[in-house]
Amino acid sequence: MALLFGTDGIRGVANVDLPPSVAHDLARAVAQRHHASEGGAILVGQDTRRSGDMLAAALVAGGTSLGADVHRVGVCPTPALAFLTASGPYAAGIMVSASHNPARDNGLKVFDDQGLKLDEDGEHELETLMAHQAELAHPANEGIGRESDATSMLASYTDHRTAIARRIDCRLQVALDCANGSGSVVAPVILAATGASMAVHFASPDGLNINLDCGATSPDALAAIVAASDADVGFCLDGDADRCVAIDETGTVVDGDQLIGLICLDRLGRDALGGSTVVVSVLSNGGLTETIERGGGRVIRTPVGDRHIHQAMVRSGAGVGGEKSGHVILIERGPMGDGVLTALEVMDIMVRTGSPLSELARRIRLFPQQQRTIAVRHKDGWETDGRLLAAVGEVAAELAGRGRVLVRPSGTEAALRIMIEGDDAARISVLADQLSALADERLN
Repeated sequence: MALLFGTDGIRGVANVDLPPSVAHDLARAVAQRHHASEGGAILVGQDTRRSGDMLAAALVAGGTSLGADVHRVGVCPTPALAFLTASGPYAAGIMVSASHNPARDNGLKVFDDQGLKLDEDGEHELETLMAHQAELAHPANEGIGRESDATSMLASYTDHRTAIARRIDCRLQVALDCANGSGSVVAPVILAATGASMAVHFASPDGLNINLDCGATSPDALAAIVAASDADVGFCLDGDADRCVAIDETGTVVDGDQLIGLICLDRLGRDALGGSTVVVSVLSNGGLTETIERGGGRVIRTPVGDRHIHQAMVRSGAGVGGEKSGHVILIERGPMGDGVLTALEVMDIMVRTGSPLSELARRIRLFPQQQRTIAVRHKDGWETDGRLLAAVGEVAAELAGRGRVLVRPSGTEAALRIMIEGDDAARISVLADQLSALADERLN
């Protein structure tokens, strides 16, 4: 069978290339691999997409058909499901979410009993089990698992994050964009526990408007709101609330690299950054690396994906890790990004230092960088196209010593991603446009 897992679980257009049958078979494979029928249960959460109920129901059917009990948490952030899975005698968790993708898409993310995303070997095991459904058990009536309503479990996550928020004691005016996603059900309450005055936006999900012209992938909407208000800071979550992008008091977007940088500089200044090390992906800006190293820290780069970042953090003892997209991992808080925790961390730094976010962000001087996403039919074949490969080589040669080019297939979409970084903003924009046009021509 074709590989199903990308950089962050299984994703596709819901009910088209991600039909309920895939969710059903995945749940059976998870129940088998994690011995869910022998004790423990599978937790299932979802974001606010209309297709979420359909796929969650298929997960319940699949898991119970192999003898596992399945507890439905309902709408919750992805980090909440990971937190809950690790908090009790649960065999595994499965989150139904396509994160920052548009509403037509959906996805399936699997967590082990420690709330960790599976490594590639674990995902391959699940794919093998999914391909051999006939060989898995089909117990009779008395052996079928049970479904239960576990929506009340979300309160323990909310209580945990609220306890952290109450330590901050701030009087900031905060604008919050919930992306019409699962952060809508918890983020406003948690951030308000700091004492901040909250103005909540894009928190009316209808199943179709998740990430629609709002959230971490479209921060300009909140930026305009902040610029026209008296807000001290704004925070944009994505559809499943594991990302956070900030807006400073002037209405300027502060991306994930800058958030990582200001958090690390604060911790380096207090000798509180684990291992004096931060882990970032290959996409993070070279200016972030330069800033951290100048501040006495060390930077490690990994492939794209918070799973890779977490693994490198464990190996290196790094205290902070993350991605330009707004995933930020604070290792003492847990193994994955949580947009709510990122917002709390930034608010805490603003309160302790008395500095506005614009001033904090200016300390991280980023190099000009352009990123393009090109929808293509053949994303995995780009390196076999001689003309495109030669063009990438020409760009790399032109930028040698002054910048870099990175081309990679998306792990979550049928797309090719191009990133170019250099010292001449106008030139790298031209180069990015040229490579994008060529990729569109050659791969479609």
